[in-house]
Amino acid sequence: MTTTTDPQDAGRTAELAQRLSAVRQRILHAAEGRAPERAHGGELPSLVVVTKFFPAQDVLRLRELGVRAVGENKDQEAGPKAAEVAETLARQEPPVSPPAWHFVGQLQSNKAKHVVKYASWVHSVDRPSLVTALGKAVRSHRNAALAGDARPAPCDDVDLPCLVQVNLDPVAEPDGHRGGAHPGTVLELARTLEGTEGLRVGGVMAVAPLGAEPREAFETLWKLSQDVQREFPDARAISAGMSADLEAAVAAGATHVRIGSDVLGPRPAVR
Repeated sequence: MTTTTDPQDAGRTAELAQRLSAVRQRILHAAEGRAPERAHGGELPSLVVVTKFFPAQDVLRLRELGVRAVGENKDQEAGPKAAEVAETLARQEPPVSPPAWHFVGQLQSNKAKHVVKYASWVHSVDRPSLVTALGKAVRSHRNAALAGDARPAPCDDVDLPCLVQVNLDPVAEPDGHRGGAHPGTVLELARTLEGTEGLRVGGVMAVAPLGAEPREAFETLWKLSQDVQREFPDARAISAGMSADLEAAVAAGATHVRIGSDVLGPRPAVR
């Protein structure tokens, strides 16, 4: 692959390489201690590098360093960044495929029509209305693509994998959607996803509650994942763990960890 960085930017690439190596070592070490039933056949958890507030140039550097999945929290940042990365890599000789984009933040239903144009995964589905919006958006995009009125997107050929985001706060209200669905509604939401044309249930996702023991929270997520898998055997993804608690998440059976600052450094100031 042709380098995407200028010589004066080599220091940033070296910094990312060092940070990335350290995170990968943490994942490897944490995976060595997993119980056999949570080892997923010996496969290491997938690393999703969350690039929120960082420029497309850093995504290109990460791609050079072997990162195949990046995450974003906000569509208004993710859409233009994904387009810039794709266009830059398409100009490489030979062309290089872009990383898979994972949408990991809270998603407004009216943004679904934008997200399906670039996302390979959506980690944050927490309510039926969002399922409806995503399904409609995928079908609309496919129709536009068939008519030649849309650029290619991951959902053109495969149903969009969606994870049920779970609120693991012990005082979560059954009808509260901030930060995820109530645990008691997870299976019902998974059924809604699987029954929606253009979507498939890929598994579950959660963020450990502030001030709580992450191992206990991720243990709950593991149990919910098993409930989902009994009905939908292919819904094996468990997205859990960030920079501060990835070890607890991996030990509990996470298949995907979402790491931002420990790879990219402190977030730049938002202007």
